[in-house]
Amino acid sequence: MADKDKGPRRVTSFDVARAAGVSRAAVSRAFTPDASVSPKTREKIHQAAKELGYRVNYLARSLTNKRSDLVGVVAAGLDNPFRTLQIEHLARTLVSRNFRPILLPTSKEADTSTVIGQLLHYAVSGVIVTSDAPPTEICEQCAAEGVPIVLINKGDDIPFVDRIISDDRTAGHLAADHLIDKGAKRLAMIAAPSVSYSARRRTDAFLGRCRQRGVDAQLLTVGVNDYRSGFDIASGLGPLAIDGIFCANDYMACGVVDRLMAGRSRDDAPAIRVIGHDDIAQASWAAYELTTIRQPCDLQAEQTIDLLIGRMAEPEMTARVKITPVSLITRRTA
Repeated sequence: MADKDKGPRRVTSFDVARAAGVSRAAVSRAFTPDASVSPKTREKIHQAAKELGYRVNYLARSLTNKRSDLVGVVAAGLDNPFRTLQIEHLARTLVSRNFRPILLPTSKEADTSTVIGQLLHYAVSGVIVTSDAPPTEICEQCAAEGVPIVLINKGDDIPFVDRIISDDRTAGHLAADHLIDKGAKRLAMIAAPSVSYSARRRTDAFLGRCRQRGVDAQLLTVGVNDYRSGFDIASGLGPLAIDGIFCANDYMACGVVDRLMAGRSRDDAPAIRVIGHDDIAQASWAAYELTTIRQPCDLQAEQTIDLLIGRMAEPEMTARVKITPVSLITRRTA
């Protein structure tokens, strides 16, 4: 009766080893990628495990190995479709490389260092940060514990911390050149540069290119690079006589287009040319057909995991930066 009260006993690697007629070490190797074990033995072990209902306890394995296959992904702004797309590609790439992602959502109000500190309790193999860059102290702590961190689209050079940065300089130049070549003569950049490293870089590149080409351009500052900010600021564009806009991201550009198109036919082009950045799925929708700068999440994810694995192999190497290329996608809005 006591055994019934405890429920079914958990199947262990010892049970699988006994059923397959092999050692427990062989069972461990059979479930470890690239470990040395013959195909025949691996198949026999996997078949025994399937029949017994055995599953590898990765957390328990991490206690033995001092490091798990877990990788923490720290992210904020999950309302932005680009962020969710970015995380999807990161997660899929991690899984394809035999890692297991742990998502820790954060926000502007949250302390990123606290979130990363929580991850360190799980003996994670690495940390990827897509939200605000963590303080230098927490990065140094991770380096001291042999836990690599990769920052995506963040500034600040930190020893032993690698970064992936989208080619924002080219993005700003592409947007300015396209709008000017289409005949726009009074341009504007809409961005929240105070809260976003990428927005600052895109803004500087866009305004600088406009100056080079002798075209008037101004920065229209918003508090957040989101849909509502774009929608609200677009309502006051009339008196400014602006005829071309580059938005820091597609999420905000969609808000701008919706406000500009209010009361107009969806078959019409917006009265003001609009370019976004990221090429989220919504950019190609018939409601928007948004001209944009594509930031390839799939390539960016591969670059990120490459840096992470490289840092695992050589923790003391100099901090590295990889640039993700961008391209112009032309649609109806510009």
